[in-house]
Amino acid sequence: MIYLYSEYYRGQAEPQVHTEAIKQHGPWIPGVIDPAARGRSQKDGSQLLELYKNAGLDLEPAANAVEAGIFACEQLFSGGMLKAFTSLSNWYSEFRMYRRDQDGRVVKEFDHLLDAMRYLILSGRDRMTTQPQKPVPQIVYYTVPRRDGLDWMAR
Repeated sequence: MIYLYSEYYRGQAEPQVHTEAIKQHGPWIPGVIDPAARGRSQKDGSQLLELYKNAGLDLEPAANAVEAGIFACEQLFSGGMLKAFTSLSNWYSEFRMYRRDQDGRVVKEFDHLLDAMRYLILSGRDRMTTQPQKPVPQIVYYTVPRRDGLDWMAR
């Protein structure tokens, strides 16, 4: 499990609300965050990262390589390793509009969910983990030796 904090979710709730919601599922859950989300500078994104880290979340900045991320997603889609549920109507709306301009650059508008997917593929898969298992308590039996040096099992 991994949490991906993207610009898509910004403005919908305060960081404290996000932090508490994630902690309810488990503070052990790692995540990645877009350091330049919502048109903010890298420095502002780093401050947001520190805010979440100080609140107790295990976050790292996501890799923001656009072309490498698109290529990785394309490879996974074509190989059947990455699939999108048909119920993800917002994702499909963005996917249909995802395009390049006449110079071959990706048009960066209405692409928040696809950016989040790209961050997940480039950065999140390395951070994914399962919930740590609680150790099973070991039962230890002690015997009290008798006065003659023999315990009850030595008879």
